[in-house]
Amino acid sequence: MNDVVIEARGVTKQFGDLNVLKGIDLTINKGEVTCIIGPSGSGKSTFLRCINQLETLDGGYILVEGQPVGVKIKNGRVHAQSNAEAARSRENIGMVFQGFNLFPHMTVLENVCEAPIRVKKETRNAVRERARILLERVGLAAKADAYPGSLSGGQQQRVAIARALAMEPRLMLFDEPTSALDPELVGEVLDVMRGLAEAGMTMIVVTHEIGFAREVSDHLIFMDDGCIVEQGDPRTVLREPRHERTRQFLAKVL
Repeated sequence: MNDVVIEARGVTKQFGDLNVLKGIDLTINKGEVTCIIGPSGSGKSTFLRCINQLETLDGGYILVEGQPVGVKIKNGRVHAQSNAEAARSRENIGMVFQGFNLFPHMTVLENVCEAPIRVKKETRNAVRERARILLERVGLAAKADAYPGSLSGGQQQRVAIARALAMEPRLMLFDEPTSALDPELVGEVLDVMRGLAEAGMTMIVVTHEIGFAREVSDHLIFMDDGCIVEQGDPRTVLREPRHERTRQFLAKVL
């Protein structure tokens, strides 16, 4: 159990009358790269947002490193977490969104440094040193003093990855990180993600990049209509899907 990072059981989520998640069961181990594919509206991004407490669960539970998401257990009773408690519990989870969400009035270096200084109360000098190392890692050391508006979309997304890594997370969530990029810029972001996978980072990636999923992921999940339809070794799922809905989807995207 020490290797289990995510355990989800019976996870449900509704928005009004719309059932977005219909009982998700999933286990993800330390160091695994899990890619989630499926049509738009299948619940992929909502599931990520539930892990990171950006959405509350309506049913079931999610454990992150053995700790329940969104609730605390005290004297044998379940209580909702306060906003401060939720913020602390998500410190170990990095998330990269479709949009880059960088602060336009801050330099690249300042964007990467902001959260560790504000949230974790780390010293500015220590954070700046780590931030420069991270910018080197994502190939943007020379852009430390630039502002986001002067960067390409691919460069901005790499800054967003460095910013998430600055919090030293033990789990990284990627919500379609290349979907807002021009095709020629996708590769530079995927290269950074490949490097993270090779370094042993536990990652959950919602993506339409089937080649990346085949090459990098340890576990591939196909979701449709709020359910996990099929999952397994990525090469097997992509080459020999068992479920008709999976075959229909792959026929359109491959």
